[in-house]
Amino acid sequence: MESLRSKKYKKEFVDTFPGDETGDLTPRQTPGMLYSKALPTPVGRVTLLAWSDDLAAKLGIQKPADQKELDILGGNHVTDTMYPYAACYAGHQFGGWAGQLGDGRAITLGEWETPDDTSWELQLKGAGPTPYSRRADGRAVLRSSVREYLMSEAMHYLGVPTTRALSLVATGDPVLRDMFYNGNAAFEAGAIVMRAAPSFLRFGNFEILNARKETDNLRQLVDWTISRYYPHIKGEDKIVTFFKEVVERTASLVVEWQRVGFVHGVMNTDNMSILGLTIDYGPYSFLDDYDPDFTPNTTDLPGRRYAFGKQPSIAYWNLGCLAAALLPLVEKDQLLPALETYKEVYWQKYYAMMGNKLGLDRVSRLDTDLITQFEKTLSSVKPDMAIFFQLLIDLPLYMGSAQEVAEHFKESFYDELSQEQHQQLYTLIESYLDRLNKNTITRKVSQELMRKTNPRFILRNYLLHQAIEELEKGETALFEKLQKAIREPYSDKYDEFFAKRPEWATQKAGCSMLSCSS
Repeated sequence: MESLRSKKYKKEFVDTFPGDETGDLTPRQTPGMLYSKALPTPVGRVTLLAWSDDLAAKLGIQKPADQKELDILGGNHVTDTMYPYAACYAGHQFGGWAGQLGDGRAITLGEWETPDDTSWELQLKGAGPTPYSRRADGRAVLRSSVREYLMSEAMHYLGVPTTRALSLVATGDPVLRDMFYNGNAAFEAGAIVMRAAPSFLRFGNFEILNARKETDNLRQLVDWTISRYYPHIKGEDKIVTFFKEVVERTASLVVEWQRVGFVHGVMNTDNMSILGLTIDYGPYSFLDDYDPDFTPNTTDLPGRRYAFGKQPSIAYWNLGCLAAALLPLVEKDQLLPALETYKEVYWQKYYAMMGNKLGLDRVSRLDTDLITQFEKTLSSVKPDMAIFFQLLIDLPLYMGSAQEVAEHFKESFYDELSQEQHQQLYTLIESYLDRLNKNTITRKVSQELMRKTNPRFILRNYLLHQAIEELEKGETALFEKLQKAIREPYSDKYDEFFAKRPEWATQKAGCSMLSCSS
């Protein structure tokens, strides 16, 4: 284990590509540059609120032992071998080209070499302005930082590819925010998350180089990305192979989101990882009631572009944007077939995942019809997704009436079922039980498969909201309990949280809908 203070950091990205070395934080365009030097802006006092022992052990990082080391987590101390910078990238936001964006409130400190000889970037989110902050202050508030810290780690324990969070600190400084962009700005407590990933490269890092016609920089970035993160890819057609693997990873990622009921909320191309990781936790949510049209992002209304049920198609659209960015290097007739593999890969992985959720021994063509029936029925009945699938695990192998079925699933309903919904659910369960009886695996094996696939604990927005409210009052009990619960999402150890979203949280700000405000 090494300390943050004594570690010799690497800076291969900085050493490889052209960047703005001036350290000038004035917001501006930076043509020809892939990054800009950006020192964190000091804060009042750095206080540790949370530390991921699991991630620290993986990376070989000692927990800070004194204030000087804590100051690194809040941007108040930069070691001699760190080279803090903000990356330059662009993106399509809500379907429209946004031009240059970049790390507006994230500053990468350096690359940490781990005991197994891999390298992870350590990045502070909320450490002050960068040249890409535009009209913002580069800060983050406790509210959004708690959400990022907890959900980054929660997704890891759920088995979903994700960036990680090492620490959460309070800054001692107030930050002015208009939470819903409605003219009601107020001061909130400031905070900073140190997040970590093998790379924070996004689709947008490639898009901006194509948009600026910086073909040499684009080729260099693609070659470097392949050699560093896809070293198994060789040969003359390596760019097409690389893109095809990004397609596969992205499809796999979205399947995992659909499995656990996660809604990202802002699937812009600048929020899409080139490694197929979940990145940038803003106005996200898990599904409470099963609604394919649900979006947690107020900015996404009324079109609901990033709703739960649209995530697979949006990922395909975003991959199309990445393909377009690679056109200066590869012919369209080579990239298009690679892009089109997304549909086959996605559906193959999706049906296999749903087969696991339902405890099936395999998924045949007939089973896809059953899965579609599940989707349609759940969309109509709108039960709590997590609770419904937990109740499905212990479903009796014989259900005699629609009333009996409804009684079994009653705990998952938010509203009284109509007669038609009763019948829809009964018909579905009849079909499902008929299929279970054809399984070649035992009931016990089927149930174990379901328990490993269907989370029992999910980090619901109302729980996060309660924990944040308590933290703002100096109370830590719920926050600490959630840190433990996220580590065992498939266990019944934390069944005090095994409950539907309460009625009071349905319309409460921060519990159902959120904005992109930090």
